[in-house]
Amino acid sequence: MYSLANEGFKILEEGIALRPADIDVVWVSGCGFPRHRGGPMHWADHSVGLKQLRDRLAHYYAAFPDSPHLKPAALLEECVEKGVTLAELWRE
Repeated sequence: MYSLANEGFKILEEGIALRPADIDVVWVSGCGFPRHRGGPMHWADHSVGLKQLRDRLAHYYAAFPDSPHLKPAALLEECVEKGVTLAELWRE
């Protein structure tokens, strides 16, 4: 789940998706992500918390540096540094 959410942050960075909700809709409607979880981006924002997501990814990346998908995305780092959720950042 951490890698999935991290990839979502990278998709947003690259401009492939316009909003975090766009990623969530694809996962809920097209990939069978549990609707009550709201999608991986909502899950990261509200169930896990972005600081924990970033910290766990950094831990796993340090343990497995040959796995680039575990390196926390720059947008995730930005959210944690600013102390905002992804939803709050998108409202700015």
